[in-house]
Amino acid sequence: MKHYDLIIIGGGILGTFHAYHALHMGLKVALIEQHSQPQSATVRNFGQVVPSGMNAVWQRLGRESLMYYKAIQEKFDISVRQNGTVYLASNNEEMTLLEELADINKSNDYASHMLTARQCLDRYEGLRADYCKGGLFFPEEITVEPRVAVYRLLQYLVEQHTLSYFPHTLISDIQPQGEHCVIAASDGRRFVSDKVIVCNGSEFKALYPQLFAESNLQAVKIQMLQTVPQPSQRLAGSILTGLTIRRYESFAECPSYQAIKAQEDPGSPARQWGVHILFKQAADGSVIIGDSHEYADAAHAEALGFDLNEDINRYMLEEAAKIFNLQHWQLQRSWYGIYSQCKGSEIFQHNVADNIHIVTGIGGKGMTGSAGFAKENINDIFRDSMHTVPHRNVSINNQS
Repeated sequence: MKHYDLIIIGGGILGTFHAYHALHMGLKVALIEQHSQPQSATVRNFGQVVPSGMNAVWQRLGRESLMYYKAIQEKFDISVRQNGTVYLASNNEEMTLLEELADINKSNDYASHMLTARQCLDRYEGLRADYCKGGLFFPEEITVEPRVAVYRLLQYLVEQHTLSYFPHTLISDIQPQGEHCVIAASDGRRFVSDKVIVCNGSEFKALYPQLFAESNLQAVKIQMLQTVPQPSQRLAGSILTGLTIRRYESFAECPSYQAIKAQEDPGSPARQWGVHILFKQAADGSVIIGDSHEYADAAHAEALGFDLNEDINRYMLEEAAKIFNLQHWQLQRSWYGIYSQCKGSEIFQHNVADNIHIVTGIGGKGMTGSAGFAKENINDIFRDSMHTVPHRNVSINNQS
């Protein structure tokens, strides 16, 4: 049995960035993933890294994440494109919120600038003039290809940072033994580590079912659509619209937000299904459109079902067509993803023992906030023990 300083269970973006920061501290790290590759929320999202949509605390973490994404991209292609984020207003109320957020950004020293309706129409081909009143643009923000980014990030950590990666490995038990932990896999393998971080919701549920059932986690089911590639139409960056302005946390800090929200129809399909229309063009020229939000307590996530709600898909397409004239609306796929988030807190954290940590429920902030959050969390977990951990130069151990 190899002895590690840290074992991380769950190869999604949250677990992988915990590994990234631990490796940079000189720790000997293993990352264990139950599937051949991560399959959950990390690869079933838009791939938009948008600190602009977060509250003040998570915007700071998201801005740190941008720094890490860009630094890695300079060394290894993980599909990062710095092409900015735009929020498009459809009426005067939404323009007011954009202007107020722009003022907040100035005080936060976060780059953004207002766009006139004409500038938006010139920048975004196919944008409908009868929809757009203006926009707010964030030049530092990025997109990634979600079905590519985490796989390449894992490859980078294995090839260049000595990460030991164990796919196809389902953990069945974790037992503290003195200052160490013994981690048992369902196939009989054993691992030893000074510390363990569980970053996967399903393995949290399997390993600690009572704690999971008593947690404040809820499951969120989102639906997305993807068109066929557009022949020549190009849409750069993340494109977020009026319903997003009315939903994202950052706008809740605007002085006019509460009064504007109070005027909304609580029975509208957008409120019923938690829809806010986003666009992002994938590398193949197709356009991803979404998304919706349906909720259930995580202990009863099966209540969300495994079918796509075609009424939601039709509604999203109808609303999307009011915003953009795409060259092709034919769909090549539609899918759903489920992520977990906390009710009443930003993220779920619990110490089962001094050296066993559960960190999950980051919600829709995963792609944007994981890198910055993981850096702070690794520092917190190892703060008292770092002076005893030697810097190791270990050989690559790729078990994939």
